[in-house]
Amino acid sequence: MSSNALLTSSYDFTLPKELIATHPAHPRDSARLLVYNRATDELSHVHFYDLERFIPQNCALIFNDTKVIKARIFGTKETGGKIELLLNKPLFMDRYLVMIGGKVRVGTQLFFDENLMAEVLEINEDGSRIVKFSQNDKKLDFLELVDILNKIGHLPLPPYMNRSDEKEDEKDYQTLFAKNYGAVAAPTASLHFTPELLEKINTKYSVNYLTLHVGAGTFKPVDVDDILNHPMHSEYFEIGIDAKKALDNAQKVLAVGTTVTRTVEYYARTNKIQGECDLFLNPANKPIKVDYLLTNFHLPKSTLIMLVASFVGLEKTLEIYHEAIKENYRFYSYGDGMLII
Repeated sequence: MSSNALLTSSYDFTLPKELIATHPAHPRDSARLLVYNRATDELSHVHFYDLERFIPQNCALIFNDTKVIKARIFGTKETGGKIELLLNKPLFMDRYLVMIGGKVRVGTQLFFDENLMAEVLEINEDGSRIVKFSQNDKKLDFLELVDILNKIGHLPLPPYMNRSDEKEDEKDYQTLFAKNYGAVAAPTASLHFTPELLEKINTKYSVNYLTLHVGAGTFKPVDVDDILNHPMHSEYFEIGIDAKKALDNAQKVLAVGTTVTRTVEYYARTNKIQGECDLFLNPANKPIKVDYLLTNFHLPKSTLIMLVASFVGLEKTLEIYHEAIKENYRFYSYGDGMLII
């Protein structure tokens, strides 16, 4: 491993604005797919519907079945000033970690449609806030809150899309198998699957699901010089009995997405099947359980591109990304895919 692989600045690259995907390909599997074969050092340019041709035999595929909440809501303070709140995740005792656009003090009450009210309990050093929610003076459990957010809220599209959510995003920004509410960002590698492609994969391979609720921290850039000094965000995960069994018995594992990769690798290191995953994969902390990775193209200087480098190294990661830019691949959440085998 070169010493450059630990420098945040090494993971920078210039992306032409027009390559940031603001809408997905339709149908989903018509997106392009860049395949990198480590054994032969070959790159192939195909489409996502060709995926099945490239998946190695005797391989267990693991997906993330988290479901995105309409986590962005707009309301007012007692003074009438407008406010924007982004739910990040539930904590304990009906408290929630949120981001709030606008100045608020501890004790400030915020008012939203459907008589939803939030009270600011704490302000954290990183700018996030801890709040409690109520409706008509009644405390809400998490699923009751989700029901209200789904009525009044907006899907929290990533900031780089630079647009408001639209009706189509309600379908486009959820995976086909999204089941467990809790994410504020989609596990985007899975957005490419159509029912037909999923059915084909299911008939040929062992397919299982785990849950990791993707938090807003996934978009947090690394802003320290040495990547090993980055304070990694944590996200709640659960691995069910079937997925655990599949992982324990699998000859080879293909992780569909970075969220699955981190969860599987956290399990491989701790044997925990539930809790908070804060694992940071990078060239100094390589995968020990996941053999193959299916993912999208990620932001410069992000923990996600560093995770890709944990599979193929810094130099090869940058080489692949420069090739993708040269070939006009579409980047980020609604963009094209990449398979590392």
